[in-house]
Amino acid sequence: MKRKLTANELEGWLDNVRPFARDGKVADYIPVLGRQDPEELAVAIYFMNGEVVHAGQSDTCFTLQSISKVIALALALLDNGEEYVFNRVGMEPSGDPFHSIYRLEQHRPSKPLNPMINAGALVVSHMIHGETPEEKVGRLLSLIHDMTADHSIVYNKEVASSEFETAFLNRALLFYMKQHKVVTGSVEETLDAYTKQCSIEVNVKHLARIGAIFANEGKDLETGRRILPRHLARICKTFMVTCGMYDASGSFAIKVGIPAKSGVSGAVLGSVNGFGGIGVYGPSLDEKGNSVVGLKLLEILSNRYDLSIF
Repeated sequence: MKRKLTANELEGWLDNVRPFARDGKVADYIPVLGRQDPEELAVAIYFMNGEVVHAGQSDTCFTLQSISKVIALALALLDNGEEYVFNRVGMEPSGDPFHSIYRLEQHRPSKPLNPMINAGALVVSHMIHGETPEEKVGRLLSLIHDMTADHSIVYNKEVASSEFETAFLNRALLFYMKQHKVVTGSVEETLDAYTKQCSIEVNVKHLARIGAIFANEGKDLETGRRILPRHLARICKTFMVTCGMYDASGSFAIKVGIPAKSGVSGAVLGSVNGFGGIGVYGPSLDEKGNSVVGLKLLEILSNRYDLSIF
């Protein structure tokens, strides 16, 4: 970075992209998320030297939603190893909406194409060790506590319940995969764990710190303690590049070019080697399910500081 980025400058950029919030809509197909304020915006950057700069409503908490897929993948890999995980979930981008069942019907034995689409994420959640949904989610929370240095983080029970009750497409995906023996056991328990996983609440400063750990090859920037093996951090970042922004991942790679993962709460996690972690929150979504403001802000940051990895 050529010069120090100030909070005032970051606030100015946030103000510049604020009008774009009107170009999208909140994820009202999940009833609780439908109550989010589309103009509640925040951004944080956790630099490799440990400095944190943030702007907007940076203490506002929101649910991880699909951003949890990256962290769940890391835990499933820790629990089972690469061979086990990738025998059951593929590594290829899909180009289809995140909730699509179409590719499952094209492949035998209905192996999901990657861990970032819902079908793959459900299989990954199923693979996390634990006898009960609460135990699985508790272990995922423990990893998040390690990555954020904040042990107060929990999941939002109201959001989890709202998602569980309306998750008809995800139930269909699980039943289809159970028919083909991709998953076993109780569909409802797997869905329970997954919806709680997606409902874990953080703020943009937490997100930026998680992104910085991925950027630092799995090590905590403050203590130097290794939280994830280097090769697992690399795998997760690679999936963020190829599949992290749903079926807009290709255009995002061209316009922004950084490893990133979005969630339908309007959050985006970014991770750039040599720069740090980025957390953005703007609940107004485009037709692909990505934060309208988040995309614009990350494009500004990438162009201003030449962050594209390509």
